[in-house]
Amino acid sequence: MGATTSELIRPVQRTGGPPPARRKGFDARLAWWAIMLAATVLFTWDIQHSTYHSFYSETARSMTESWKGFLFGSFDPANTITIDKLPGFLWPQALSTRVFGFHPWALTLPQVVEGVLAVAVLHRAVRRWAGESAGLLAAGAFTLTPAVAGMFRTEVEDPAFTLCVLLAANATLRAAREARLRPLLMAGLWVGLGFQAKMLEAWAVLPALGLLYLLSAPAPLRRRLIHLVTAAAVCIAASASWMVLVALTPAQDRPFIDGTTDDSAFSQVVGYNFLNRFAGLGISAKSTGSVAATIMAGAAPAHSGADGRSAALWAKMFGPSLASQVGWLYPVAALSVVCGLVWLRGRHRTDPLRAGFLLWGGWLTTYFLVFSAGAVGAHTYYMGVVAVPLAALFGGGIVQFWRAWQRGDRTRSWALPTAVVSTVAWSAFIATRYSFLPWLAPASIVAGTGGLLLLALSRTTGRRAPSRIAVLGIGAVIVGMLLPSAAWASTVLDPKYGHSGMGAAGPVSTWHHHRHDRARTRATTHEPYTHTVRYGYRTALTREQQRFLAFMKAHQGHATFVFATTSWRSASPYILFAGAKVLPMGGFTGAAPTPTNAEFRNLIATGRLRYVVLGGVPTAPGRAAAHWVHGHCTRVPHQTFRVYDCAPASATSSEGTSVTLRSPVSVRVSQENLS
Repeated sequence: MGATTSELIRPVQRTGGPPPARRKGFDARLAWWAIMLAATVLFTWDIQHSTYHSFYSETARSMTESWKGFLFGSFDPANTITIDKLPGFLWPQALSTRVFGFHPWALTLPQVVEGVLAVAVLHRAVRRWAGESAGLLAAGAFTLTPAVAGMFRTEVEDPAFTLCVLLAANATLRAAREARLRPLLMAGLWVGLGFQAKMLEAWAVLPALGLLYLLSAPAPLRRRLIHLVTAAAVCIAASASWMVLVALTPAQDRPFIDGTTDDSAFSQVVGYNFLNRFAGLGISAKSTGSVAATIMAGAAPAHSGADGRSAALWAKMFGPSLASQVGWLYPVAALSVVCGLVWLRGRHRTDPLRAGFLLWGGWLTTYFLVFSAGAVGAHTYYMGVVAVPLAALFGGGIVQFWRAWQRGDRTRSWALPTAVVSTVAWSAFIATRYSFLPWLAPASIVAGTGGLLLLALSRTTGRRAPSRIAVLGIGAVIVGMLLPSAAWASTVLDPKYGHSGMGAAGPVSTWHHHRHDRARTRATTHEPYTHTVRYGYRTALTREQQRFLAFMKAHQGHATFVFATTSWRSASPYILFAGAKVLPMGGFTGAAPTPTNAEFRNLIATGRLRYVVLGGVPTAPGRAAAHWVHGHCTRVPHQTFRVYDCAPASATSSEGTSVTLRSPVSVRVSQENLS
């Protein structure tokens, strides 16, 4: 009854924590450096041929034009509208381009750094939980996950987000060991910073972190609850900081918040980027001020039958497109959670080993359910946060299974061969769904089977210490389980697969390239679209676009905008490659009510806007503007695209006809080249 906190912790650390001594002859530091080198190579390979990510790259370019654009995440250099997400994940990219210049590789570099750090943090967290061997296995498995190898070389939100929640998990593990408040507060801060990158998706890790501390911290319940409430307050404050800044800034002094109808950061975060993701469940975000949800790829249509919708939701994570990117280790991870919790159920509440299985198992379950119910589609980089608990459970589980096998426990030694057989069989099944590397599935089966035979043979020696045969056996089964995933991840080294823009590796990335080529045809339809890579290896405007932009700038006069377009896609290349102040209408979805009819006409009347280019899929504001332009502006002749001069008659007469582009112009730009 009078035991102190330190007395409660010490026996738990001896029984549940990592073993105090390293295995003889095992150089853990060398293995760690090998894993870090592999991660660095995978994430940086061919970085000089990185591609621009449509919409994100334009925003990063605009953020380098002014600190106002940097702070608010403006899509255009004139700061008329933001990106349709919180800009936190783009801040490192914008800073990188300020230092190194605006290049695709400079935009990719921050993700590479975040990836290498994520591997190191995962190793540290798992080592603190289950020992050095588990940490190395987890770091290696994480590095060799296809979605991870592709994600950390892609200009998206998830690299920064994944690193932040990993740092939060590592801090919570530290806090739970001795019921320390400071690392728990840091965990809340890291989740809040992750919120700036991925919004409410960052909060999905909170149940796992909270459960870990609540159930395992060696402190009275009241103290644990106070600590959690305090950390939650830090998390909320850090998460809401940008939204509060937007709310306190007058609307006329900042860009319009994209994805909303009411210019509210709350609507963007809660409605547009959260509730809309679950439109397949019949959830509507209209009441939040969000623009209407489009049909997102991967979400079951709301009008489908209940049975069909349920089947589509729960089968999504097991489908080949996602399982091949992150799901190779599903069986061993599931078995690790079950065995870890069952085998350790009799230990003290504060046992750190059991607490770790709660953490990683809760993390995996939460995100698995979120992504099953929400829209994912082709965004395979979403799977990076799922790869974290899968890798951790692989490392911790294999170590526990191996120890049970060494002890010869009749009721538990079955776990290792079960994990090997189920994982190898599942991996072979995924691999055979593709024509990629036909030898991969047989090689995995041979390695796994050979390893199990060696392990069985080692039992005949009668030695308690692991023999060389046993060590070879466990090595072979690990190779058999990781080989298919590693083969897919290694395709980032092959230029044929290139940069998918969706964080995919393997033959799926080739499929994405074909899909992105087809996405260009959507410019003449009303189909929904996603963020796509449209520029390939281009790093500048085409010659025709350069001539067109030069001419428009020459006749811009005192106008703020070079010209306005009725679609962000038409404005995109001029913002990305030249940082031109082109006015996009309607934002990414095309439904954001900016500029309004009154604002558009005021821009014309005050001389801040003169030329309007019509074409592509008109946005909602663009359609209204186009109707007004047809009735009040002069069509510029001798062009193969529709350019209108909306300057007042007095201005055009005083400047001469050449200003209105009535004379023949050498610029011959097709509408396709424009957009």
